[in-house]
Amino acid sequence: MTHPIDSEDLPTNPSHNEHFQRVVERAVNRRGFLLKTGVGAAAVGFLSAGLTGCGGGGSDAPVAGGSTPPAAGPLLGFTAIPTDTGDRVTVAPGYTATVLAPWGTPLFSTGPGATWVGDGSEDAAAQARQMGDNHDGIHYFAINGKSDEGLLVMNHEYTNLQYLFTNGVVDSLDDANKDLNAHGVAVVHVKRTAGTWAVVVDSAYNRRITGNTLMQLTGPAAGDALLQTSADPTGTAVFGTLNNCGNGWTPWGTYLTCEENFNQYFGTTNTANPGQTRDANMVRYGLSSGTTSRKYEQYFDRFDWQKEPNEANRFGWIVEIDPFDVNATPKKRTALGRIKHENAAYAIAADGRVVVYMGDDQANDYVYKFVSTGRYIAGDIVNNRNLLDSGTLYVAKFNDGATTGDMMGTGEWLPLTAANPALSAFSSQADILVRTRQAADALGATPMDRPEWVTVHPQTREVYVTLTNNSGRATTNDANPRTGNVYGQIVRWREAGNDPTALTFEWDIFVLAGNPTIAQANPLNNGSSNVTVDNTFNSPDGLGFDNAGRLWIQTDGNYSNTGNYANQGNNQMLCADPVTKEIRRFLVGPVECEVTGLTFTPDSKTLFINIQHPGEGGNSHWPAGGTARPRSATLVITKNDGGVIGT
Repeated sequence: MTHPIDSEDLPTNPSHNEHFQRVVERAVNRRGFLLKTGVGAAAVGFLSAGLTGCGGGGSDAPVAGGSTPPAAGPLLGFTAIPTDTGDRVTVAPGYTATVLAPWGTPLFSTGPGATWVGDGSEDAAAQARQMGDNHDGIHYFAINGKSDEGLLVMNHEYTNLQYLFTNGVVDSLDDANKDLNAHGVAVVHVKRTAGTWAVVVDSAYNRRITGNTLMQLTGPAAGDALLQTSADPTGTAVFGTLNNCGNGWTPWGTYLTCEENFNQYFGTTNTANPGQTRDANMVRYGLSSGTTSRKYEQYFDRFDWQKEPNEANRFGWIVEIDPFDVNATPKKRTALGRIKHENAAYAIAADGRVVVYMGDDQANDYVYKFVSTGRYIAGDIVNNRNLLDSGTLYVAKFNDGATTGDMMGTGEWLPLTAANPALSAFSSQADILVRTRQAADALGATPMDRPEWVTVHPQTREVYVTLTNNSGRATTNDANPRTGNVYGQIVRWREAGNDPTALTFEWDIFVLAGNPTIAQANPLNNGSSNVTVDNTFNSPDGLGFDNAGRLWIQTDGNYSNTGNYANQGNNQMLCADPVTKEIRRFLVGPVECEVTGLTFTPDSKTLFINIQHPGEGGNSHWPAGGTARPRSATLVITKNDGGVIGT
């Protein structure tokens, strides 16, 4: 660890105590090294005293999600709850969680999709006008600054075929289109009346953006030969967005949806053709060598990589959506690179440049940031609308500390540009952006334990990233310190000079998830000192700050409650104090779910999160209960006394 640890805070396992004592000693030595080598007082303040030494620096950046000032007094004001294995949602005492807009909820009162039958018999036209499946990233856009009326924009990452269809499989063209229409994004007008939130059915704002929606490719790669297909020789128009996982938003009022595991939708029906094999790009991004479970390649030529080898290059981007303009064409911003995007978190530099942090969610892939060429100008829509089309994309290299095992160090941002001589094998900037992973490989970026959500502290600008797990890791480094990592960790960094555009940074591990309730052969698997028998968890995934600086942590891990995961229960949401590093469990989800996505109303008194894939293994009927099909849904969380969430 990188901060002083009091002996009473250490777990009771003797080997764990001894290990972390050694870590403390190395951290002390490391701080002395920093002073002697002139890294500076700022680095020492960050690495030894926590976030209290960071001060301000974020006052010129818009605050994510609202305007509530930092809290006075203890940051974590709620009572922690135990783990749970029931098919229900449990939340901290004094709070209430209610269900909103589950999969299949009609957005319109007439026409296709005006009713939801609930047995999987809806057709493609109906699904295109209903809430999609597997809710994920989410953001609340206030209408006229209101905390009781706004637009919820959320991702629908993928589908559970066993529930989407009566027979559980795709076996017709309409089935394939229905599946495509259950993907994508929903823009939903919601309003609170007499204390209850509900969808405003028939609102002019209600909109579904699906795997069949026309989109525009923009930025440096747009129009390149690598993005051209027989249906679109311009390389600028593509139908659909798929596997939308986490999200982001911009201070100019747009939503960023992130295309993640797009590879699973591309296969080929001609598996017997020895002359057609996947090229290196297809292999690096994981396209199937044969058919897929969704069978799109049987119904659409564009999903057969033998027939349309460039179509997959048109996925894996961040898509920008204007939620208030139903006629606006979503734009795939190629300047931000083509990876398995988890989410996008922004910061505004002192000179107005926009920085977007991103993770590539695959074991041994990388962390990225984009720095815009143009400057953000508050209120200038014309200036801001295309800021994400021009700039520099970087990939992170996390350097070890002076002593192995410090779990802290320095880092650098490596430019993914055609001017970089290390990328001379790439034909153009477009080639680098389409083959972002290969370019990062060539630069020697640090392979990480599945980089997922990234978030920026609203006051201090420290950046945090969840590294969910990497059971296949065979070699370690300080940022990824465990082989066979089944628990995951959260790494944080501070840019040099507290400048988001800087090319170097200092980092440490904020929390090493683990399980101290069982005997562990490797002491690191107990977790860091802020992991206890009362808050044990695995696989941190969703991540975000509220306006007061509370760090909310969501999990998408193993919920078997046995073996390595004994006593950890269902997936959960926890809350951390970045200064003290205390972590408390706030909510536990139903059986076989993931807890994901979070957004607040401007007054910070309503929290929206999503429950994804409950019952993915067939053992849940949440939220309706009985024998009903399980449905992904949004949870609305409020404090019973009407106060701010987290207090």
